[in-house]
Amino acid sequence: MAEDATSSHPSRYVKLTKDQDAPDEDIRPGELNQPVHLEGRRCSECGQVLPESYEPPADEPWTTGIFGCTDDPETCRTGVFCPCVLFGRNVEALREDIPWTTPCVCHAVFVEGGITLAILTAIFHGVDPRTSFLIGEGLVFSWWLCATYTGIFRQELQRKYHLKNSPCDPCMVHCCLHWCANCQEHRERRGRLAENSAVPMTVVNPPPVQEMTMPENRASVVPENGEANTEHEAAKSQHDDIEVIPL
Repeated sequence: MAEDATSSHPSRYVKLTKDQDAPDEDIRPGELNQPVHLEGRRCSECGQVLPESYEPPADEPWTTGIFGCTDDPETCRTGVFCPCVLFGRNVEALREDIPWTTPCVCHAVFVEGGITLAILTAIFHGVDPRTSFLIGEGLVFSWWLCATYTGIFRQELQRKYHLKNSPCDPCMVHCCLHWCANCQEHRERRGRLAENSAVPMTVVNPPPVQEMTMPENRASVVPENGEANTEHEAAKSQHDDIEVIPL
């Protein structure tokens, strides 16, 4: 019966022989107990791995409005006369692997260069109308690309600080109000950094220094011990004067 059972249900174990070669990679002690490293997005606060479907809430309001350029005159001046520099500083603060000169040059070529080309095309009327139309069409397309490029970094800023879309989609904001959006992002970044750096400090005063004078303590102890010895000797002399009368 046992032989029939083994023949109908073959064993799942394989018998090893001496002729078989050992495995190429040996398992080291404790190798199977190594921690599992999960790859994915991590929380910026605690470092915990987040699920793929997690989306951070975007409900925080902006600290300044889109038209609050006059709140920071220095940022307003830089954004009006040198917007490429201001944009480069914003990108460098968000992406440490990108130097500020790279986005600054891209902004200067596409935005400032496109505006200059549009002004020259409007001034010189000798340009062929078809050529002017093609130039204008190219400028509109390059402006849309620039708005998409700058809107991506505005979206990263919103994800970092959980900011909501204000007043609309980031790309549309840069397409319609590029200079105002550039200044708003710079003010928001500076304000957030100032809030994070302002950590309340607790001032702890050290305890007063305590000094111990050992000679004085010893001097005070000696007279007390001497007085105790004299009292003990006087009591002993009184007991010695008592006469014992036998009965």
